[in-house]
Amino acid sequence: MSAPNLVIVESPAKAKTIAGYLGPDYVVEASVGHIRDIPQPRELPADMKKGPFGRFGVNVEDRSFEPYYVIDADKKKKVTELKRLLKDAETLYLATDEDREGEAIAWHLLEALKPKVPVKRMVFHEITKEAIQRAVQSTRDIDMDLVDAQEGRRILDRLYGFDISPVLWRKIKQGLSAGRVQSVATRVVVERERERMAFRSASYWDVTGSFTPTSSREDFSARLSAVDGSRVASGRDFADDGTLRRSDVVHLDEAAATAVASATSAASASVASVSEKPYTRRPYAPFTTSTLQQEASRKLRLGSREAMRVAQRLYENGYITYMRTDSTNLSQSAVSAARGQARDMYGADYVPESPRVYGKKAKGAQEAHEAIRPAGDRFRTPAQVQGELRGDEFRLYELIWKRTIASQMADAKGSTATIKIVADITGCPAGSSAEYTASGTVITFKGFLAAYEEGRDESRGAAEDEERRLPRLSEGVALDVLDAVAAGHETSPPPRYTEASLVKRMEELGIGRPSTYAATVATIQDRGYVRKVGSALVATWLAFAVTRLMEVHFPRLVDYDFTARMEEDLDQIAAGQADRVAWLARFYDGDGDAEGLRQMVEDLGEIDAKGISTIEIGDGVVVRVGRYGPYVEEVAPQGVDPSTGEVAEGASLPDGETDKPRRANVPEDIAPDEMTPEKGRELLAQSAEDGRELGTNPESGRVVVAKAGRYGPYVTEVLTDEEAELKGKAKVKPRTASLFADMDIATIELPTALRLLSLPRVVGTVTETVTGDDGSTSEQQVEITAQNGRYGPYLKKGTDSRSLTSEQQLFDITLAEAEAIYAQPKQRGRAAAKPPLREFAEDPASGKKVVVKEGRFGPYVTDGETNATLRRDDEPETITQERAFELLAEKRAKGPTTRKKSTTKKTTAKKATTKKAATKKTAAKKTSTRTKATAKKA
Repeated sequence: MSAPNLVIVESPAKAKTIAGYLGPDYVVEASVGHIRDIPQPRELPADMKKGPFGRFGVNVEDRSFEPYYVIDADKKKKVTELKRLLKDAETLYLATDEDREGEAIAWHLLEALKPKVPVKRMVFHEITKEAIQRAVQSTRDIDMDLVDAQEGRRILDRLYGFDISPVLWRKIKQGLSAGRVQSVATRVVVERERERMAFRSASYWDVTGSFTPTSSREDFSARLSAVDGSRVASGRDFADDGTLRRSDVVHLDEAAATAVASATSAASASVASVSEKPYTRRPYAPFTTSTLQQEASRKLRLGSREAMRVAQRLYENGYITYMRTDSTNLSQSAVSAARGQARDMYGADYVPESPRVYGKKAKGAQEAHEAIRPAGDRFRTPAQVQGELRGDEFRLYELIWKRTIASQMADAKGSTATIKIVADITGCPAGSSAEYTASGTVITFKGFLAAYEEGRDESRGAAEDEERRLPRLSEGVALDVLDAVAAGHETSPPPRYTEASLVKRMEELGIGRPSTYAATVATIQDRGYVRKVGSALVATWLAFAVTRLMEVHFPRLVDYDFTARMEEDLDQIAAGQADRVAWLARFYDGDGDAEGLRQMVEDLGEIDAKGISTIEIGDGVVVRVGRYGPYVEEVAPQGVDPSTGEVAEGASLPDGETDKPRRANVPEDIAPDEMTPEKGRELLAQSAEDGRELGTNPESGRVVVAKAGRYGPYVTEVLTDEEAELKGKAKVKPRTASLFADMDIATIELPTALRLLSLPRVVGTVTETVTGDDGSTSEQQVEITAQNGRYGPYLKKGTDSRSLTSEQQLFDITLAEAEAIYAQPKQRGRAAAKPPLREFAEDPASGKKVVVKEGRFGPYVTDGETNATLRRDDEPETITQERAFELLAEKRAKGPTTRKKSTTKKTTAKKATTKKAATKKTAAKKTSTRTKATAKKA
């Protein structure tokens, strides 16, 4: 028997599917993602930390921008296993994804494994039996241009992050990060919040009338559009500062609108004009990565990251084509399949004579060369996969199937009618003639709408009238006025971005690419720059400070056009039209008059940290971003000139203060656009109770105060002057206790505070039998105490802790009740063992039943041997069986978690090696050899 061929893919699920298509002559194994990366500088070997790689893990000294790669600690076992399999293999097939990242993973595998057998690059955009077998027969070499583009992106991101992030640490807060795409995406969200903060609402009134022809009873509604020939102002006529954009419109107030409504109700009306025009609506293009994320958000309520995770599973299991693409093209076989199914399901009239061809709209083009569609030369209908797919997987597949079918269907046809009505309101103070307008669209042929209609994002204007039937009328027809009602409205601020609309905006700006959209949206949330409220993305105060610093001191790095040009440059590198090293040099050292990253950082100068972190609210109120979070501050008390400190005539100062600014923490649930000067002063007034003296503790002689802290209200003792002097020299620490959940900082009094400070309370003493090391026993007295901890109230006896059910028990529980609790079997954790949250079938690898459980650090999936924590977007209620198996497989592939040992002890001297040309063709193409620094196996 000949030696088997080794096929390496990224994920275990993908490996399992492909193995079933290739048969026994092929061994399919997963690398479980990337195996190598540029290490953190602190993880470099000691002899390299002072060399050219010491700062970034990239050699910038000679401007070669050589990265130093090491095998990830949790992938060393996997690499060893792949090398073992490779020894017995006849051919190595690198079958990673066909985008830049997949190409880079294939190259890293080649560099790490150093195969001595023939190597073939195997690519496909769908995992079906036919596609996989075709891919085995039509392999190619590794595309070094794609590798260069991905490496260029990775190296630039390392330079950007390692140079800019420390500036944020020093001037705003430790632990912050900056990034080429994430910083710009954060700016997009911050700018929208700034627009909302600057927005000033305007009120306006309109009138809606109900009419019916005198000859029939087909009533319909129409909206007031003009008075005495002048158009009535609507929401779109107002600027964001609340003023009218134009002077030739009538701005109705409540009195005028009510007068027009009353006059219309008593008036005679007739049809002034009727216009009708054809209506045509074309179908939408098949899904790209961005449009899929947008529709999954609108229709399925899936976040970008979760939508891509579900799509990844569908792809790996052979249901859809590759899901990271910005192409709207469909292959010939896909077009035939879509047209055939549309014809079979809806009839020949629903399919146009010629196939539809869609052009690409997004800036740049990369990744796969086909849109996201159902896999195969003949699509499986949702009904055919319903028994195989469940939950989000089925819903997303159905969405993709509908969109693909609809993209090859006929236009929707209909007509749009507009009726203008004139009512005689002579005698009305607002005018003598009122014009009302009614519009409606009638769909006479649904076309593609029979299969699919795209969702919509929130918009500022009122929704247009859609598919509303109007009675067939002609000019001059008399109408009866059934009713007329005046209604007031407020203009709306620009809507916040959702994950879907943010991805859409990023694509419009040319920021990021299909493989980065979901990761970017997730990163800015994980970093604390954006929080999600419902489906809306709200910029945090921290994001305001970070964005302000970037705009003032690194404006080029958060410029939309500059960031888009970098993506276009990467596209040129991927196409072999630009050089990676030259591109990195231009970014780092500058180009002509344009500053490079190095010069930006070196010439940074002094940064006003306080000014950068200050957001003006107005009327002497500001929000500052401090080390422990945002707080509101009154720059000068009301009635005090902030520049001179002088009190205005007739003004009174709160609590007799003169110039001391008041401060208050800003609760997380107050969005920036809700922080008005009035709201700020309300918080300042509430904080007046912060630090309120309650009295003196008779036992210690210290003053007791109530304060509002970062983690909630608490009471504490104030050290005496003598004790304060000793602080730092001796262990003098004031007693502190959190308020109970039902206590209020504004009303708490000294007796209650003293009870809190008395905790922990000794409930009583019990006799315990203790066994010594030599087996002898003795009886000892052990105290049982009631304490309030991070996870709630509990009892403690020696090292044995038991949870209490309420905070009040800390004061009330008796010794007998405590003994009764200890007499019960010990429960693990704070509560009794809970039943599994979900149960699945046996795991394919271990053969053991898989369940989802709630753990101390969150929900996890387990088969009794392997535990895998659920990821951020994995919900216990909706996680599928396939996803549970996938998490366990990934966990097994990573091996057991081990502590990292000192690099200097564990790592031997490593040296830079020359990057080998992937193919003879590529080597001939390149004019010079590019070197890479790589790590030997430890």
